[in-house]
Parts: sequence; structure tokens; C-alpha cells
Amino acid sequence: MLVSAKEMLDKAKAGHYAVGQFNINNLEWTKSILLTAQEMNSPVILGVSEGAGKYMTGFKTVAAMVKAMIEELNITVPVALHLDHGTYEGCYKCIEAGFSSIMFDGSHYPIDENVEKTKELVAVCKEKGISLEAEVGSIGGEEDGVVGMGECADPNECKMIADLGVDMLAAGIGNIHGKYPANWQGLSFETLDAVQKLTGAMPLVLHGGTGIPEDMIKKAIDLGVSKINVNTECQLSFAAATRKYIEEGKDQQGKGYDPRKLLAPGAEAIKATVREKIELFGSANKA
Repeated sequence: MLVSAKEMLDKAKAGHYAVGQFNINNLEWTKSILLTAQEMNSPVILGVSEGAGKYMTGFKTVAAMVKAMIEELNITVPVALHLDHGTYEGCYKCIEAGFSSIMFDGSHYPIDENVEKTKELVAVCKEKGISLEAEVGSIGGEEDGVVGMGECADPNECKMIADLGVDMLAAGIGNIHGKYPANWQGLSFETLDAVQKLTGAMPLVLHGGTGIPEDMIKKAIDLGVSKINVNTECQLSFAAATRKYIEEGKDQQGKGYDPRKLLAPGAEAIKATVREKIELFGSANKA
């Protein structure tokens, strides 16, 4: 069933585990993630960037596909359909399209403008029963053409945004999108701890979950992270499995070129990645 992410994340915060947000890019991604969440009896968040939404022909198409797939696959675990790093305009498009959760990324605005726009969206989302994620500080790397340097968030600014009534908060703590470079300095737990102390019961969000060592993931969860985003790792596992299938010449055997067969190894690889993350995050059997 499609739900707001608020209840699942409040439960995660209280239970000291995290719910995975796994970004979707097409039907195979969505199907693999939903089936694995159901198998693991885990709540799950399907993330959709504005670029991926455009690739899938629009947010209305995405929402219709996800709602129909939940019904056709008999998915009974809680599922949130979430806009990832949404612009101000993108948030309203996803609200109209039927998303159950949105993220407004106002981190690149001056803090006063971030507060103003977030406050407006809080009121709209509360009225419609949609969960809202906000961001302070930047996530390093590139997402839909927006490049962040990975600056750590100001804990006092985090409190300003949290006090507006958002349901979850993404705070930059040195995390980045994509692959982590060899000279990465690691997460700033000092920043995370300071944010947690000022925001209290607010579920915190860790973006750029691919490549962060397991001990850091577990420590982040201990310090209040209740939602962890994974995208690149699924893309890498999908690509590796597809490459292996083709390099072994299986696409040339029988009807191995049929897209249902060609994409099957990648879909199974996504399942394995999602299964591994659900175990690590501690959300198995928490639906």
C-alpha cells in the first residue's frame, strides 16, 4: 500500500533502525525493489529524482505504475513514493501526480528563503497527508546537474528547518552522491551528533548511502539517521550483471536477446543489493 513516509520513519527512529530509500529508474527497478521489500517484510521508500521522472515520461506515469504494481504484485508492506531532491516546482508537480512523500531541496538557497519555501510546503503537505523531507547543507557530488561540494550543515539552521514541522531532515555531514573517492574524509559524526541533539525526535536522512562503510552506517543510525538513500549501488550491480550476461554470449543463445531475459540478471542483482541493505539498515520484519 502507498503511504506517507512519516509513520514508518517515526517507528524507525524509535526502534533505532533505518528505512532504505531505493531510487527507481524503470519498471525492472521498481519491481525488484518492491518484491524484495515484501520478501523481507520491510517498509520501503521508492525514490524518484526529477531526471528519472522525466525519463519515465513524467511523474503521473511513475505514480500510476507504482500504484498498479503494488496492487498487481499484492504488496502489503508500507511503500512510500518519494520525490528525491525536488525543486520547488517539482514538489507541486509530484503532489498533483499522487506521490505520497516529497523532498524539497532548498539547500542551495539562502537559509531565509529555504525556511520560507519549506514552511509553505509544510502547510500543503500536512493538508494532503504527504510526508515532507527538507535539506540543510549540501550533499557532495552531482545529482540531476546540481553539483554539491559536501559542506557540513549548520546544526542551528537544521533546527530552524526542523521546527517548521517537516517530517524528516537531510543534513549534509560530508556524504556525497555517486562513488566515494579514495581521499574521502568520512562522515562528520560531530556534525550529526550536534544536529541530533538540536532536532530531537526528528528522523534524519543520510543521502549517498552507496560506499559508506558498514560501521559508519551503524553509527549514523545510532545517532538518529532513520532513512538511508541508495541509488548508485543498485546501478552498479545492475550494470555488472548485465555486462556479464552479454560477455558470456548469453544474449546470442536462443532468444537471449529478449529484453525480459536480457534484463533479468540485472533485476536479480538489484534484489540482492536491496536485500543486503535492508539487513544492514535493520528494517527487515519491521513492516
